[in-house]
Amino acid sequence: MKLKTAFICQNCGYRSPRWLGRCPDCQTWNSLVEEEVRSGPAAVSVRAGSADEPVLLEKVSISESIRLKTGIGEFDRVLGGGIVAGSVVLVGGDPGVGKSTVSMQISSRVASQGKTVLYISGEESVQQTKLRAERLGAGKGTDLYIVNQTDISLVREYVKKLSPAVLIVDSIQVVYDPQLGSSPGSVSQVRECAGELTRLAKSSGTAVFIIGHVTKEGTLAGPRVLEHIVDTVLYFEGDRFALYRILRAVKNRFGSTNEIGVFEMTSGGLLEVANPSQIFLSERPENIPGSVVTAVMEGTRPVLVEIQALVSRSGFGYARRRAQGFDSNRLSLLVAVLEKRIGYSLETEDIFVNVVGGMKIEDPVADLAVACSAASAFRGRPLPGDILVLGEVGLAGEVRSVSQAAARIKEGEKLGFKKCLLPKGNMPSPGGCGAMQLVPVGNLRETLDILLGG
Repeated sequence: MKLKTAFICQNCGYRSPRWLGRCPDCQTWNSLVEEEVRSGPAAVSVRAGSADEPVLLEKVSISESIRLKTGIGEFDRVLGGGIVAGSVVLVGGDPGVGKSTVSMQISSRVASQGKTVLYISGEESVQQTKLRAERLGAGKGTDLYIVNQTDISLVREYVKKLSPAVLIVDSIQVVYDPQLGSSPGSVSQVRECAGELTRLAKSSGTAVFIIGHVTKEGTLAGPRVLEHIVDTVLYFEGDRFALYRILRAVKNRFGSTNEIGVFEMTSGGLLEVANPSQIFLSERPENIPGSVVTAVMEGTRPVLVEIQALVSRSGFGYARRRAQGFDSNRLSLLVAVLEKRIGYSLETEDIFVNVVGGMKIEDPVADLAVACSAASAFRGRPLPGDILVLGEVGLAGEVRSVSQAAARIKEGEKLGFKKCLLPKGNMPSPGGCGAMQLVPVGNLRETLDILLGG
């Protein structure tokens, strides 16, 4: 193995033999840093355990992956049903959001099933990790091993000695390979250490959880190749001072990326929320203009969320459009539809939209609810509190059909909603909606006439 000097982009991992002011790959200025990198065969990342010779696809034998349940239902849901042996999971999130907390809880739950778990704590001493475990009530009478170590070669030896079912590395930014001359956390160190952990997982069958830091922009620190190496990428969403956390999969080779897990942060750790709809609507105000409820699909689960809007006279030279948890560009489009198709004068009004509970909505079913909440706030008329609003809004003001309407309606009926406004195209499909009154609508004007009057 030889060491040579190269300039590596700290944002995307691009290599250059000389310094450049701007990265040709990601177009970031002043991101290339000089580092010593290994060259030769050792620099090539090859997954262990792959076939030596090509084989016919039809002759490849497969077996169902046996998943290891963590005992935390919301976490298992996001993973696709549990932990797959030999998988590599990257967990990211803002500082203080609960990455280390949920990792310790998972370690304790898996170890309580008689499995061996190795927890590599690179940022805390063994005593500090023990204090956190006692606060969470974790690790008593189980095969949960902890060690303060950052040398990847020693981590490899620990895995060979203990053969754990689950290995947790906290965090990848402090782990280093002594054969590389660069400092821990650099692009080359993060890439090589992640590749080594992946090879270790595939060869030993140990499931590896890697905790990663995020940048100020909210993306995972280190090269983008880090996300390509691992099998699953999980993000914790939610402010560190907020009560609830949302766990979302943005990549999952063993399950869906549409599922979410909802947790409540308490002094005893993260508690799973079995019914997020009830939590998100628990503090909903009554008879307040600009508040409406819709049902979004997160994977196979319908979740009821409250949409709030505030419309006020602009004090600046231009009207502002701000959205929290909803696409700002989509909000501007809906405001334009209200102005052109309904005739509302919103050019001098500031419009703010918020999805209560920290949810981030991508489901187009929320279009009609956002438009109705903005219209309600503009006219100062509250919407009925027992009504559910579903529908996608087009540029012509039409209300388009939505998917899985029956599941959304049943979730609303379960929480006591009496009426549902939904597109006409969904009327034949719901079926078995019980006592809920279904009101079909064809366009936005018709919807506002029903909710707010002429």
